[in-house]
Amino acid sequence: MSCREGLSWRFTHAITRTPADSVAKGLRAVDTGDPSGAAFRAEHAAYVQALETAGLSVDVLPPLEAYPDSCFVEDPAFCLPDGAILLRPGAESRKGEPGEIRAALESRFDRVVEIPGNGHVDGGDVLMLDDEILIGLSARTDREGADAFAGLLGAWGYTARVAETPEGVLHFKTACSTLGEGVILATKVMIDSGFFGGRKTIAVPDGEDYAANVIRVNDVVLVPEGYPKTLAAIEAGGFRTVIVPTHEARKVDGGLSCLSLRFSKS
Repeated sequence: MSCREGLSWRFTHAITRTPADSVAKGLRAVDTGDPSGAAFRAEHAAYVQALETAGLSVDVLPPLEAYPDSCFVEDPAFCLPDGAILLRPGAESRKGEPGEIRAALESRFDRVVEIPGNGHVDGGDVLMLDDEILIGLSARTDREGADAFAGLLGAWGYTARVAETPEGVLHFKTACSTLGEGVILATKVMIDSGFFGGRKTIAVPDGEDYAANVIRVNDVVLVPEGYPKTLAAIEAGGFRTVIVPTHEARKVDGGLSCLSLRFSKS
């Protein structure tokens, strides 16, 4: 597709879901303690407020106790100006989540479809840029799912490319984000991988890899609290920043992008 300027960062709407108390049972690669439902909800409220302040109309869906990771709405769906695509999360405990978010998507989009086949895709493995969409293979996104998703995106007129996520990275977007205007924030491992070709990159400083997951929302970049070197690097690149707490989300491998589906209607 030709470059659609602002596709990856200029938004009017977002869908989020309030964390349930069951988030204490959420998936994680390393156990650093259980998140508190109450503390997570307080941080989530601050997150929603930051999105609203950035100019978005935010739908806040009710908590789903049956699905501990369901506040991470980015994984079961993907939104574009022309419609929404229901994905197929790779973790067994999350397989029911696309069905749970379908009604919210149908209330916002005329076109809501499912990825074909039986492969798996987590939205956390999908990096939307203005001129292409990168799909990272991971423990949660397999080749069958990625190829089916790429084919569907192609049918919608978008250029999609499947990439091999470096070993040790949970989701592709765990280690990179678009800052918009052709700039990508990424860990050094991701930059060295060559995925981004000649694009301009800003490297996440040593020891702050978690902060690679930021979100550009209209005129600001939301950055997780507690990563001053990354914050400074983003600001040095000419971007305005807003700090948002994600201490509870991090305990279950969640970041800023995971907590919302952001889109503009065509």
